[in-house]
Amino acid sequence: MAEMRDRYDAMVIGGGIAGMQAALDLGEQGFEVLLVERTPSIGGVMVGLNKVFPTLDCSSCICTPRMAESAHHPRIRLQTYTEVRQVEPVGTGFRAELECKPRYLNEDTCIGCDECELACPVEVPHEFDYGLGARRAIYIPHGNAIPQKAVLDVEHCIFCGKCEKVCPTTCIDFAAEPRTVHVDVGAVIVATGLDILPMGRKVEYGGGRLPNVMNPLAMERIQSSNGPYGRVLRPADGKIPKSIAYIQCAGSRDRSIGVPYCSRVCCMYALKQALLLTHYIHGVEVTLYYMDIRAFGKGYEQFYRRAVREGVRVVKGKVARVTEADNFDLILRVELLDEGGRVDEHRYDLVVLSQGLIPGWHPEGVIDLDVADDGFFETPEIKLNPSFTTMSGVFVGGVAAGPKDIPDAIVEAGEAAMAAANYLTRTRWRTRTHAA
Repeated sequence: MAEMRDRYDAMVIGGGIAGMQAALDLGEQGFEVLLVERTPSIGGVMVGLNKVFPTLDCSSCICTPRMAESAHHPRIRLQTYTEVRQVEPVGTGFRAELECKPRYLNEDTCIGCDECELACPVEVPHEFDYGLGARRAIYIPHGNAIPQKAVLDVEHCIFCGKCEKVCPTTCIDFAAEPRTVHVDVGAVIVATGLDILPMGRKVEYGGGRLPNVMNPLAMERIQSSNGPYGRVLRPADGKIPKSIAYIQCAGSRDRSIGVPYCSRVCCMYALKQALLLTHYIHGVEVTLYYMDIRAFGKGYEQFYRRAVREGVRVVKGKVARVTEADNFDLILRVELLDEGGRVDEHRYDLVVLSQGLIPGWHPEGVIDLDVADDGFFETPEIKLNPSFTTMSGVFVGGVAAGPKDIPDAIVEAGEAAMAAANYLTRTRWRTRTHAA
């Protein structure tokens, strides 16, 4: 890999779909871009999804070409496994302090052969599969990871040396240290994406203690062809579920947990998963409990009607609590709103919580940006300049500005890139490469 320079036109924080789109748009305009991602691979949440709504296209088929293009673009420097520690204004530009975390191997000589992973005797829950699958203490993040380089988890490594012995390029380096670098950039785009509300916040739904109450991203991995099980099974005992319930607004529109807003995508991803479950499991019964169905985008209402037509049962009701039966089944106590508020109990093999979206990164102590009441970045000119933040030269794209679906995230990332390009042109910021 080429050495990181000390000066770039723009820095994009976050290597998800929005961050990649912003970096590519700037790179295609001739700007030198530093794309910083805190995890070992770019791709963000999208690369772990199964299919996208409403077309049911393969998520990886859309995301991985952009990942490869970002990694091989001549004007984009990809810096993964790196934390942004400080961003300070300097003139019309910015000075950024980055901490490059060690992979405990030489990235230039690692060929991604997987030999070290096969030799490692330690297995731990895999973050990419939300703890449902396993990985080794040294591992390549996932099959579509870019860069396709291993990373050593020193917290679980027993330093047996087996990975070092089998490495064909002798790239393992147990003595590696984090390093701090400083970079000057002309503009910054924040595309730090999303997280989902922790399951522990919903105590009435098990608080994350019940193995068969799942978060929606874990269900995406179970449904994926490269998922941890290879088919849809419930985590507690490996049983094929024959009855599945979705609980809508399980982490949104709830002031008691500090998330009063609608997360916009929950109805659609639940309908998508529910429809796919009817395709994957013969005879399955899928019930979706909702307060309102908010199918707001192009083709979304038609997708909702298709899901109902193909067997997904939608019930207007509020789930009061979820308890576990004797064989890991789950009992839902529901107030049926269409039946005059009658309270009933229903038993299911598996329950999925439609959890809301929350910010994936908080800027406190890193960059002096204002955040709105919902925790996402403040965009004071949202009607005319939706990517503008409260600091000149810093722009925001994707879910970092608020909950949205993938098409909207890509469009807003493109707007952020154009705003950054205009700012760079106006301030006459150029790298040494341009100056030459």
